[in-house]
Amino acid sequence: MKAAIVTAPNKTPIYADFPDPTPKEGEQLVRVRAAALSNLTRSRASGAHYSSAGIFPAIAGTDGVGLTPDNRRVYFAMPETPYGSLAQLCPIATRRTIPIPYALDDVTAAAIANPGMSAWGSLVERARLVAGETVLINGATGTSGRVAIQLAKYLGAAKVIATGRNPAELETLKQIGADEVIPFALDASNGSAHFQAALQQTFSTGIDIVIDYLWGQSALTILTALAKSIDDHPVRFVQVGGAGGEMSINLPAALLRSSAISLMGSGIGSLSREALAQSIRSTFEAVAPAHLTIATQTAPLSQVETVWQTSTGKPRAVFTID
Repeated sequence: MKAAIVTAPNKTPIYADFPDPTPKEGEQLVRVRAAALSNLTRSRASGAHYSSAGIFPAIAGTDGVGLTPDNRRVYFAMPETPYGSLAQLCPIATRRTIPIPYALDDVTAAAIANPGMSAWGSLVERARLVAGETVLINGATGTSGRVAIQLAKYLGAAKVIATGRNPAELETLKQIGADEVIPFALDASNGSAHFQAALQQTFSTGIDIVIDYLWGQSALTILTALAKSIDDHPVRFVQVGGAGGEMSINLPAALLRSSAISLMGSGIGSLSREALAQSIRSTFEAVAPAHLTIATQTAPLSQVETVWQTSTGKPRAVFTID
């Protein structure tokens, strides 16, 4: 079969032949129709993600949409290495498949599943969002951040605050539910101080949940602003991703001792596999009533090398597979 094959850590996948898989007991062989290029797929393929098996050669791709042997259309996720979703065929445990609603097309399902999982999982499974609360999305201009804004509003958030580096992009988020936007330029002179001052002013009117897709200096600035603003009001800070590029911060212990901040993560490990699966089911069910949108760009799997190197993630690249 044809597949996107990763030959070594940090290598771009190549489009080549790979031996056809033979399903093990409890698995079924899915004929893949579409698979998205997500940050998780990139990170696992490079060997950098904490859930990566580090086995090469292997097929890239953590999830996708396909047909089961009895012709059911399903979303599937986390195939066993060396197999992945960027291939014509993928063996997958039956428990790792989710039926796709009839009205949801292959490309949208493949594109929205991963960001929807991260958004729903962080908002519902971890933060336990209650209707009427105020939510801040840090890194809101990314694909996952955009989905998180829409889902937060759908789930009843009274106010959604969006933060990010690009002021022009942030303004467009008001069209999908953001009530307030706060840009930051942390590399500029006094950038963190200006960002912190803007946050403290906003937090003075109330804040309940922070969903963080960036980590690094922006997250530390938000945590500092929270500690100086919230007094004894509990705030749930949910760390989801490291798109900001900084994997560690110097977090003063006194900051947590002196504030009512609950700091937690959301992802593989902090959420059970069932919770992750339920987050995807719930996202699929919400697409129509919540009018969820996600920008996509499709390409045949044969173009994987070019797309892998040039895609910025916006719009979300989705490979179609014959």
